[in-house]
Amino acid sequence: MTKILIFGNSGSGKSTLARRLCEGHGLAHLDLDTLAWKPTSPPERKPIKESDQEIQAFTASNETWVIEGCYTDLLQLVVAQSTEIIFMNLSVELCIANAKSRPWEPHKYKTKQAQDNNLPMLIDW
Repeated sequence: MTKILIFGNSGSGKSTLARRLCEGHGLAHLDLDTLAWKPTSPPERKPIKESDQEIQAFTASNETWVIEGCYTDLLQLVVAQSTEIIFMNLSVELCIANAKSRPWEPHKYKTKQAQDNNLPMLIDW
């Protein structure tokens, strides 16, 4: 059973690789950005127990999967279940260039403009 964990800096290509793997191999996809944060402004991290419950529900309901993100605390929750681990090791300059040119991610942002408005914070982070 394929269970792939992808990690790296923001803008390193985690989501792009995950999407390609899922499309090519019929794997379920979990982007940790979608469960790491409370829906507040400014953003605030969810308690790890809450995120863990969501991750465990995802892995329990999918035999094969790709999980991707940059949250060490959340990645540690699934590393033992993973059959493959991929580290996206791009330079900071390439990550920034990728972040500036990324397409709209509607599962994270209501509009492309909202995503673009978040770019300075993402680059600083």
